[in-house]
Amino acid sequence: MSNPELNAWLETPLGRYMLAWEQAKCEQAVADVFGFNALQVGLSEVDMLRGNRIPFRFRCDDSSFLVQVWGEAHQLPFASASVDLVVLPHVLEFSPYPHQVLREVERILVPEGQVVITGFNPLSLWGLRRRFASPMAPAPWSGEYLGIRRLKDWLALLGFEIQGGNFGCYAPPMASALPRWQWMDKAGDRWWPIFGGTYLLQAVKRVHGMRLIMPRWRDRLARAKALAPAVQKTELMK
Repeated sequence: MSNPELNAWLETPLGRYMLAWEQAKCEQAVADVFGFNALQVGLSEVDMLRGNRIPFRFRCDDSSFLVQVWGEAHQLPFASASVDLVVLPHVLEFSPYPHQVLREVERILVPEGQVVITGFNPLSLWGLRRRFASPMAPAPWSGEYLGIRRLKDWLALLGFEIQGGNFGCYAPPMASALPRWQWMDKAGDRWWPIFGGTYLLQAVKRVHGMRLIMPRWRDRLARAKALAPAVQKTELMK
């Protein structure tokens, strides 16, 4: 789950550009999420929960000394229905078990708990660069980018309801192009919003209520008692 290559890339101008957008959007997404426990899985060098006010905030990773809990993203060491908020910053595209990661998130979230996911968009200039990158290219170009439609389908199958989301980072993924092309961020939000290099998606875990229909034991008992005296009287008359 820990990705030293991705952490190193985040120190580059292009990485800082992406991270600034994601942290700003993540702060907005988690600001009004309340509860008792909030969890960030992966990317432990960056605090993606800093905009949240839940009292107990944890970071979980498998090889970092900056975390409070050690664990794998596809086998989270938390009890079922014990966490109110989970943030997954670029975990799914670098995990060998992305669907299992989402299953674990669904398991540990309380009903109405929320998950915030960030990822690289394959339908973008960033996705195009990844497609033509060398098989030995370092992160972030080595990940299996997960399309937003596919991610929504997975979340729907697990009982999540989409609450909101954003695309960002429309500039070409080249450090030398950033000063000249950052105007594309404003234009992209207006003219081609689904082609941002990265995205943030927020979803809530829905648990539909059930009404258990039981036999009407009381009505049956009442009818039996009402019939009992008549039966006894008939027997005495004999």
